[in-house]
Amino acid sequence: MVPPLTQIPPHLVSLDDYETQARAHVSEEAWAYLSGGSADEVTVRENRSAFDRLRLAPRMLADFTGANTRVELFGQTFVHPLFVAPTAFHKLFHPQGETATVMGAAAMEAGFIASMQATTLIEEIASGAPGPKWLQLYLHHNHEDTLALVRRAEASGYQALVVTVDAPVNGIRNREQRAGFHLPFGMAPVNLPNRPSSTFHDSVFHPDYIANLPTWADLSWLKSQTCLPILLKGILSPDDATLAIETGMDGIIVSNHGGRTLDTVPATIEALPRISEKVAGRIPILLDGGIRRGTDVVKALALGASAVMIGRPVLHGLAVAGAVGVAHVLKILRTELEMAMLLSGRPALASIDRSVLW
Repeated sequence: MVPPLTQIPPHLVSLDDYETQARAHVSEEAWAYLSGGSADEVTVRENRSAFDRLRLAPRMLADFTGANTRVELFGQTFVHPLFVAPTAFHKLFHPQGETATVMGAAAMEAGFIASMQATTLIEEIASGAPGPKWLQLYLHHNHEDTLALVRRAEASGYQALVVTVDAPVNGIRNREQRAGFHLPFGMAPVNLPNRPSSTFHDSVFHPDYIANLPTWADLSWLKSQTCLPILLKGILSPDDATLAIETGMDGIIVSNHGGRTLDTVPATIEALPRISEKVAGRIPILLDGGIRRGTDVVKALALGASAVMIGRPVLHGLAVAGAVGVAHVLKILRTELEMAMLLSGRPALASIDRSVLW
């Protein structure tokens, strides 16, 4: 593997360039984990190609006095709608792990969502750089374990909780299996409770597995335990969006887990319009999956998202050049977003609606 760079080469001008460069900085096993998806990886590919099928319809000679990219969510003002998505095991990609990632995000004033499976303590992440931070959770069957992490998040200044609901079990990740992926010795998700490994069963429908699956009742319980806003990540069904609202959730994230759980589900940008129509502005919607260009961000906002989340490209930047690489990835995307807004005649996020699509 090539060590991380200390400065950005001039040929890195797009997020795809970073993906190509990152390959040399990551082990074979870690690359399979980062790049792979579930089964035949149909959804991984669709997350990208579905954006390409959408066309923009620019308007000319708009007044750009006071143009900006600001967005307000849950009483917080963000200077742009780009968030760092929650992803696990950052020390696989850079020795400083999440500490470098949050520094890069802060440099670009991007919202940062820490993963429950981080390789750095959430307290260290929170103190690592200024800026807004949210914490991603998987619901434990044992409520005490979940609540302990929530209380740590509250004490550390995290401003929202993101509950991932689309991965109660891992997808069938054949690329990871072929590469023999496992965490290196000494690396672990340090924020999780130390509990004995589960007993192996020959069926995921074994009662011991089923008993540990979260339900809507667990979300109602969580809502009763914290004043932090709660967003559900992994919503693809309009009916689940309705249930989220009825359960008291404060926001939803349209996501298919980067194509890493159930294969052949729709691309997130394809699922977004139906969900946005069902939600009808009652709670904010974010979109996760497939964003690689500023024009992708415009398309997501046009179809009902308030903001978008960036996953794999942030880790590509981290692998290439640590915090500087993360900041540069976000800088590229923000610049592309502003250029796309200017060239399509949209001076603010509120002016981006379906009329920007051909």
